[in-house]
Amino acid sequence: EGMPVSKSALKPLIENGKVPWYDDPRLPTLEGLRRRGIRPEAVKKFVLSLGLTKNDTVSPFASLEAFNKKIIDSESVRLHMIRNPKELKVTNLPSNELQLPNHPTINLGKRTVTVNDSVFAGTEGKKVTSNLIRTRLLAEAEINVAVTFTENETKDSFEIGGRGELQLGVLIETMRREGFEINVSRPRVLFKIDDKGTKLEPFEEVIIDVDEEFSSAVIDSMNQRKSELKEMKSGGKGKTRLIFKSPSRGLIGYQNQFLTETRGTGVLNRVFDKYDVFKGAIKGRRNGVLIATDQGSAVAFALFNLQSRGIMFIDPKTYVYKGMIVGEHNRDNDLEVNVLKGKKLTNIRASGSDQAIILSPPRKMTLEQMMAYMAEDELLEVTPKNLRLRKKLLLSHLRK
Repeated sequence: EGMPVSKSALKPLIENGKVPWYDDPRLPTLEGLRRRGIRPEAVKKFVLSLGLTKNDTVSPFASLEAFNKKIIDSESVRLHMIRNPKELKVTNLPSNELQLPNHPTINLGKRTVTVNDSVFAGTEGKKVTSNLIRTRLLAEAEINVAVTFTENETKDSFEIGGRGELQLGVLIETMRREGFEINVSRPRVLFKIDDKGTKLEPFEEVIIDVDEEFSSAVIDSMNQRKSELKEMKSGGKGKTRLIFKSPSRGLIGYQNQFLTETRGTGVLNRVFDKYDVFKGAIKGRRNGVLIATDQGSAVAFALFNLQSRGIMFIDPKTYVYKGMIVGEHNRDNDLEVNVLKGKKLTNIRASGSDQAIILSPPRKMTLEQMMAYMAEDELLEVTPKNLRLRKKLLLSHLRK
């Protein structure tokens, strides 16, 4: 017949545990209606249609839905449903994006579906669909005021905003432990354009306390990140205090490098200062990466021969795939390597022809370190079991 709008009728529902709170979509509260998808214009028309009265009112909810339908009907996308769907495996797609119609018979436009081109898609996590990821991120944005959520038109990729890479790392790690599989791009800052059309970026005041012997290395690193040294003074007992004005994008990933430069003895504090004129390009990672050329388990013999090319990220017998990053190159360019190449065996024995395979320990990085390490053309694949760096385009001919 309708829904009670009196608070005295709604309060017992919450006290008895039938609904969690007043923002439950089943209740006619403003928060509940918003979560249900009711537009503010529809609520306004609905209230005006009821009029004012002192008596208890049972509101005809169907009328509110009718007002809302008239507003959203023209912009809503009609999707179709298939009962008892059959799974189809499609190979040799020309691209990882597909255009699918919104309706099987009527021309109601098309939507873009992005295919997860990772070899391990769906094998290590339970929650892999974009709908599940979207619902989880929307829930996080509702309860966490520091998190913002936006999505593209096709609702298959999402942009999350937060207070620094640490907060985003905590959210990603939480989702990982909940069973999600996601691909994460490199963090970036938010730019602004002023009234004169000048591009602005956020700046922070950075206060660093280090031993005097490490101060020169820290100043050199901060200068490379477009930072300005505002003040330098002695703190006594061999300590030096450095105060910089630095663009926020230059500080992404610097925490780990700072600990290395100061042997873990430095203290770095940063606070937002203001938006100022864009500082220009900041040189990122100096070295290229080693990229796997084939799919399979890595062989110790191949890793041993590749040690002269750079630092490895994987152990022997680690399963790799095309486009996966397996190490850091010694030079500034990317290098494709075959980590599956085994030793050729013959039936001829010769003394002294064999070499003992001694592998250096691979570099193991945390989630935050990987987020800071990857370049713009790379992704971080996050699953409940593993963290992997990969290229956005897995096939080599697409990257050229």
